[in-house]
Amino acid sequence: MNDLSKISGLTRAAGISALHEGYMPGFGNDFETEALPGALPDGMNSPQRCAYGLYGEQLSGTAFTAPSHQNERTWCYRIRPAVKHVGRFSKIDLPYWQSAPNVDPDVISLGQYRWDPVPHAQESLTWLTGMRTMTTAGDVYTQVGMASHIYLVTASMQDEYFYSADSELLVVPQEGRLRFCTELGVIDLEPKEIAILPRGLVYRVELIDGPARGFVCENYGQKFDLPGRGPIGANCMANRRDFKTPVAAFEERETRSRVVIKWQGQFHETWIGHSPLDVVAWHGNYAPVKYDLRTYCPVGAVLFDHPDPSIFTVLTAPSGVEGTANIDFVLFRERWMVAENTFRPPWYHKNVMSELMGNIYGEYDAKPQGFVPGGMSLHNMMLPHGPDNEAFEKASFGELKPGKLDNTMSFMFETRFPQHLTRFAAQEAPLQDDYIDCWDSLKKRFDGTPEGNWD
Repeated sequence: MNDLSKISGLTRAAGISALHEGYMPGFGNDFETEALPGALPDGMNSPQRCAYGLYGEQLSGTAFTAPSHQNERTWCYRIRPAVKHVGRFSKIDLPYWQSAPNVDPDVISLGQYRWDPVPHAQESLTWLTGMRTMTTAGDVYTQVGMASHIYLVTASMQDEYFYSADSELLVVPQEGRLRFCTELGVIDLEPKEIAILPRGLVYRVELIDGPARGFVCENYGQKFDLPGRGPIGANCMANRRDFKTPVAAFEERETRSRVVIKWQGQFHETWIGHSPLDVVAWHGNYAPVKYDLRTYCPVGAVLFDHPDPSIFTVLTAPSGVEGTANIDFVLFRERWMVAENTFRPPWYHKNVMSELMGNIYGEYDAKPQGFVPGGMSLHNMMLPHGPDNEAFEKASFGELKPGKLDNTMSFMFETRFPQHLTRFAAQEAPLQDDYIDCWDSLKKRFDGTPEGNWD
């Protein structure tokens, strides 16, 4: 039988992150896939009797009446309907996973902050117990805003499953490999890749190589989509064909299982007598997806000036304000710098968006010191920030010949809402108390002459 345990065995034996036949290419496509031949009904969604004695069930990611180009739903043909995958609920506490609004009166969120990597713990931590919320923004109750997390995973979930009714999760690994065994198939994920786990999708997280650490953007609002390219046109940036959605796979296991649900910022558990990952076939466009960040083709200045960082947007989650995102996911990767008579690093600025950055590997050009792989920084809305003095000196006096910005991959979770620090971020995470001092050595170069004091 084509079940998840067999597919997991194949990927382990192959020693690679995924088998090519385990994924379907495309972003937002209408897919169809079956783990048993003939499990998908032909030409209809809800036959009187489904093949193999399966139940037909729809998973909706948008309202029924959403515009057709935004409407997302998937028809699942499963061993048991999802009502059999939940029972009576009991509240549980996952104290390190928090949701907005989270305004701690003892924490100051106004400021420029930077953290060293959150260290791995000696204790056994799963996807659920190892989640550490750093910032929250907006309001989970009204479905706007986001939260940013660090995950620390040292153990696989055993007969345990999870889904979030609040949010979709954007997962950015920094260290170690994870396997997401979902209702709709298996995703193996490694550093330099990302995954999107839709709201309402049930899954289990297994540790392939560990310990694992990475970043999570929890999106309360409209789901992530590719940004409009405008005059850039049809190509470059993130291309749809490079996104991969898993093929159907299922478990048929009769064993006591725990299902944990995040709902309105609270966590609940329920117990069932079988695995809920029992979708034998499915078709639709609401599904998990992964993407290799190494396939992102950046677009930049080829004559003069440094473009806005929005030119590096991989994914965007829109808000109700045109052109202003609920969340942008932005990638700063290797690229050529060729602009003439130009200050090439990001310029000094303050803006209406709040920027949380993470370093996947290498050096970030605007902060060559102190911003290390696994680290994070936060520049909240309308707070000035920009290159430190070392980056400024190098950019101002260096020879402006074409140069490859190499060995670098950082990202940004940017939102129109202020991001509030959690108590963990302010008091337990390795906060760099001296980060604000990185601009102290910037000199006054104004001397009243057009040439300025550039000595």
